[in-house]
Amino acid sequence: MAEEKKKKKKMNWGEAWGEARDLMWDHRSRLALGVCLLMVNRASAFVLPFSVGTFIESLTELDMTVVRNVAIILGIATIIQSITSYLLSKILSVSAQHAIMEMRKTVQQHVTRLPTTYFDSTKSGVLISRVMNDPEGIRNLVGTGVTQLIGGIVTIIVAFACLFYYFWQLTLISLLVLGLFAGIMFYAFAKLRPLFRIRGEITADATGRLTETMGGIRVVKAYTAEEREDEIFGDNVQRLYENIAASLTGVSAVTAISTVVIGVLSIVVMIVGGNAVVDPDNSFDLGDLMTYIALTGMMASPLINMANIGTQITDAFAGLDRIREIRSMATEGEMDDQLEPLDHINGDIHFENVHFEYEEGKPVLNGITFDAPAGTTTALVGSSGSGKSTLIGLVMAFHYPQSGNITVDGRDLTTIKLKDYRSRLGVVMQDNFLFEGTIADNIRYSRPDATMEEIKEVSKIAHCDEFVDGFEDGYETVVGERGVKLSGGQRQRVAIARAILADPNLLILDEATASLDSESEAKIQDGLEKLRAGRTAFVIAHRLSTIQSADQILVLEHGEIVEQGTHAELLEIDGRYKQLYDKQYKFEQNRFINPGEEIESENN
Repeated sequence: MAEEKKKKKKMNWGEAWGEARDLMWDHRSRLALGVCLLMVNRASAFVLPFSVGTFIESLTELDMTVVRNVAIILGIATIIQSITSYLLSKILSVSAQHAIMEMRKTVQQHVTRLPTTYFDSTKSGVLISRVMNDPEGIRNLVGTGVTQLIGGIVTIIVAFACLFYYFWQLTLISLLVLGLFAGIMFYAFAKLRPLFRIRGEITADATGRLTETMGGIRVVKAYTAEEREDEIFGDNVQRLYENIAASLTGVSAVTAISTVVIGVLSIVVMIVGGNAVVDPDNSFDLGDLMTYIALTGMMASPLINMANIGTQITDAFAGLDRIREIRSMATEGEMDDQLEPLDHINGDIHFENVHFEYEEGKPVLNGITFDAPAGTTTALVGSSGSGKSTLIGLVMAFHYPQSGNITVDGRDLTTIKLKDYRSRLGVVMQDNFLFEGTIADNIRYSRPDATMEEIKEVSKIAHCDEFVDGFEDGYETVVGERGVKLSGGQRQRVAIARAILADPNLLILDEATASLDSESEAKIQDGLEKLRAGRTAFVIAHRLSTIQSADQILVLEHGEIVEQGTHAELLEIDGRYKQLYDKQYKFEQNRFINPGEEIESENN
């Protein structure tokens, strides 16, 4: 069903044209220079058809002086054509590549500033396609494509005027043939446009799935799912092949029709023109006929080029339309412009009757109300799917509640500039993402200006130094894509060091010690407690022994706070928290589960 909707989606031609017009206006200087060079190039090209007639007449009259002069003029015109063609290609091709670079930069900048909710519902491969593939087509708008189209139109008009002057009756017949061809072209492009639009979406789907497969290759291999991934990717590229085949068939048909048109024009010229030459009452001689034939070629030749350029420009418009869709979405920065700055934060967080849902009618949080005073640690526990990570997402302003209020130091979070607020966050997520680069680069990610001494200092707190010193390159060790060259525990420690380096006012620890063994965890707990001192901290931990020192513990079930208090208070209540605690303690004592493994809820 979703696939059908994709196929039915049409390009907004008017708005795509607006994008193209703005793009060409931004590069108007180079395009204007290109048009001037093109005019010189086309003017020199007209020397040949007019030279042919003069050349034949001079040979008939045995006037070799004129023949030599014609040859010299033709040589000069050829040199001018060669130079202008070179300059056109160099100037406009460089301009096109520069435009593609700038477009990719602006699209990437826009995409990275879109709200988090957009990334939750869009494949990364689709976004990569938008950034890297869609701008490719604009080379036909700010490169040689548009100028060649203009040049072709100018050539046809000038050639047609000359043909009309030489033999208006024959030219009118040619005009009828060309009119029929124009109608066919218009119909063909109307059919081809949707194909180009859909092609970008199919390419994005294929790229997205391939990106997921490569990123999760260990999961694929662990479940011997290579054949399933082969089939899924094969289906995507099959759809892409069918789309390309259909568009190529259409383009080939247009080209074939263009060839037929040229052939028909040639036949008409040969028959009608030949009769005019042999007619003694007609002043139309052999030289005029040869000039007329050459001019007909000058007029007909651009038709095939224009057909190809037309399809390329249509492809470019489709890419621009997809880019327009992305850029029409409001970024967090645009929303920030209307919000109040945040100069300082104490870290007093208050939730008041907060409700949140990802999908309408499927609530995730229901009436959440609590206070997290500045400098305190709030721990979140509960079974899987109880809403812990969603609550953390609201604290980080990745989402906003459908109803209720979240305040920071008494100010509504929705009124505060996100950039100012998030700059005061330190985060260790459940998925510890590391970037391609060195260990030092990844620790320094939270503070690019940090010195190596500062990096080593936070590394000691996070116990990174224990494994970094064992590497030959130390902190300059390359971690690989997503940190694949480090173990899960090592990646976790690097992420913790990165958060410590940020020196945040608000600290988010989403299972920050989940990938650590008991010995490493014991070492890091002391460092984390020092880090939490004086800061407002939110901690998610399935290993309940790690949160006993929290100032308050919120027990969530089905999106509601069912219990709230300190570790000792909750044990005295003898409720859900104690049930979870006793169950985990018993399991760990009997070694039925590994430390850090998620506790599933039981039905009472």
